[in-house]
Amino acid sequence: MTKGTQAFGKRHNKTHTLCRRCGKSSYHIQKSTCASCGYPSPKMRKYNWSAKALRRRTTGTGRMRYLKTMPRRFKNGFREGTQAKKITNQA
Repeated sequence: MTKGTQAFGKRHNKTHTLCRRCGKSSYHIQKSTCASCGYPSPKMRKYNWSAKALRRRTTGTGRMRYLKTMPRRFKNGFREGTQAKKITNQA
């Protein structure tokens, strides 16, 4: 048996499919775990030996719907429900 050209013709079964959590085609069907994010484990799969992979999915790679307003709100002391003072012409 060879591992080369002839063997590649026999490959027609998918081991991995799309993952619900990360969207990558890394969800192993028989193991029922994602090779990329570790789904269905509640904690995200991450290792320090793969710094590049951490960078790809860390904070700041998405929309940051909550965090992106933080610096501005912090600068203003997290004030809420106030009205800006009217500017009158000082002549």
